[in-house]
Amino acid sequence: MNVKVEKKENSVVEIEFTMDKEQFNAELDKAFKQNAKKFKVPGFRNGMVPRAVVEKTYGEGVLYEFVIENTVDEAYRTAVVENELEIVSRPELDIKQIGKDKDFVFVVTVCVKPEAKVADYKGIEVKKVSTRVTKKEVEEELERIREKNARIVTVEDRDLKDGDISVIDFEGFVDGVAFDGGKGENFELTIGSGQFIPGFEDQMVGMKIGEERDVNVKFPEEYHAENLAGKDATFKVKLHEIKEKVLPELDDEFAKDVSEFDTLEEYRKDLNKKVKERKENQAKATKEQEAIEKFIEKVEVVIPDGMIDEEVEKMVEEMNANLSYQGLNIDQYLQYMGITLEDYKKEMRVQAEKRIKLNLGLEAVAKEEKVEVSDEEIDAKIKELSAQYGAGDDESLLKNENARNYMRQELTHEKTMKIVTDNAVEK
Repeated sequence: MNVKVEKKENSVVEIEFTMDKEQFNAELDKAFKQNAKKFKVPGFRNGMVPRAVVEKTYGEGVLYEFVIENTVDEAYRTAVVENELEIVSRPELDIKQIGKDKDFVFVVTVCVKPEAKVADYKGIEVKKVSTRVTKKEVEEELERIREKNARIVTVEDRDLKDGDISVIDFEGFVDGVAFDGGKGENFELTIGSGQFIPGFEDQMVGMKIGEERDVNVKFPEEYHAENLAGKDATFKVKLHEIKEKVLPELDDEFAKDVSEFDTLEEYRKDLNKKVKERKENQAKATKEQEAIEKFIEKVEVVIPDGMIDEEVEKMVEEMNANLSYQGLNIDQYLQYMGITLEDYKKEMRVQAEKRIKLNLGLEAVAKEEKVEVSDEEIDAKIKELSAQYGAGDDESLLKNENARNYMRQELTHEKTMKIVTDNAVEK
């Protein structure tokens, strides 16, 4: 089989295959022998129908599909290996010529990985993020910890106020008719939490235990249920119980209860230190993210549409896998969001292009910086991930060539990204 490889614009490659008519006829004979029992013609025993009769009965091209199945994939895979093509899209097949006593000519069009260029990847300017810790931030941290350690107590001697936890029955009506999802019993609602429709909780303030009250509200125009959006509604509410949070006193005893420190002052100093560490980590992450975003902007490459299509498909598969852990799938998610799969894929194209540019840019820099990953580093990372995710037997992964190649690529990207982010300049 004659093979001709032609590179087109935007990393598109056309591979033309020509099988001479003698070989094609031989493939037709082979296809007929392999599939003889599939053809049934009255008057002939199963598997004994002559080829000429089969072609007359079923049409001359009945065997062509079998030849295509038997030859095209193998020829394509061989051509990819022999020409060292790095394919990044699904192949498209175009049959140019096929027929008895003719050369069989077909073309496979694919996208190959483009080369990227990145200039000035060192010294990328990023905004400096302050890691200074204020007294207010420490006090806010203390308040959060007090909230976590608060006691919930039942109140019986006063009316409902802002911040209380109410236990209520409620039922909603629009135009005097109860609607689906608008009813609850012994429901705990914190007043001021904004959990319910705007105005609902405000109108409950002042209620007494056992009191029944009509609460009149208007559903937001953008409300997720179209049949309720923008509608006036009345909720009949009955208050059963009032609860409140009782915060612990902010003193040395509190410090002893929630930490290993004996005094509140010591605990404050420790919180200051922890807040500082958290802000430093956040600042580092922000710096790295900004550096990466600006790095992507510096990547010069023309990405073929087929490559973006493949990346989008990969992102859809990733989303579906992540949703499965929540007991959902991509169709259910899209239905909930009110968009089609095609709409979702269109939205993903921008992100897909950024991901591709980042990876291609990192590959270019890795080549420039001569970034290398040792076998020992790969072994260590595989063992780490195996232990982290409870894979147990990591020996098979250590010997798996695909797993090792994938890990080599990931570690190369990590090292290269570190070169970019470490050399970013804070301004």
